[in-house]
Amino acid sequence: MRLDNKTAMITGAARGIGLATATRFAMEGARVALCDVDQDEGMTAQETVSRDSPESFFVGLDVTDRTGIAASVGRIRSIFGHIDILVNNAGITADARMDKMTEAEWDRVIDTNLKGVFNCTEAVVRGMMERGKGAIVSAASVVAHYGNFGQTNYVAAKAGVIGMTRVWARELGPKGIRVNAVAPGFIDTDMARAVPDDILDRFIDKTPLARMGRPEEVANAYLFLASDESSFINGAVLNVDGGLVF
Repeated sequence: MRLDNKTAMITGAARGIGLATATRFAMEGARVALCDVDQDEGMTAQETVSRDSPESFFVGLDVTDRTGIAASVGRIRSIFGHIDILVNNAGITADARMDKMTEAEWDRVIDTNLKGVFNCTEAVVRGMMERGKGAIVSAASVVAHYGNFGQTNYVAAKAGVIGMTRVWARELGPKGIRVNAVAPGFIDTDMARAVPDDILDRFIDKTPLARMGRPEEVANAYLFLASDESSFINGAVLNVDGGLVF
């Protein structure tokens, strides 16, 4: 199995792409710390993932809470000994046109989708550096490449994730830590289902594969970049978007 005896910390793991990733990692032999702010859904997710990886467990975690993150990382290390893989998957949207976007909407998305990635990475990276190895994979988005109407905050955050990924690949590569990102297109999740049907249909029409992606397809990309199969891939952004062109 591709992740046998490895420990993975996955944020936003209670549903959607995060849950699909936790399930896929468990099937490949990983011990998974499922991290999410939603306690109820997190415990349900733990039940699902534990069928393949009995040692896996849920950790209540808010990626904007640096003190809480430090405590959660400490708990994971106390149980598993170390963290081999970090998947920065947690993310939210609060869409509005720039002239109508509130400061609170801007701050909430930036704090979760951008600063949250920094917070979690900072919390685990010293342990990886001590061991001389590790893999970090973060959720970007195709809109970071192209922009998207009504998503100033989300696009800024995801573009920032790509920038941090490339910086960290340079900084951490010499320490044996690979840092990459996945940029999903429109994936069949609760977040996508919240988009009005006419807008969603428009993006599907622009996708050469003429459909939405499945969470499992993004999970497979995370798996590849987290595994030793991608051992010479560092600083990359892998689009999982069906060829979407804006």
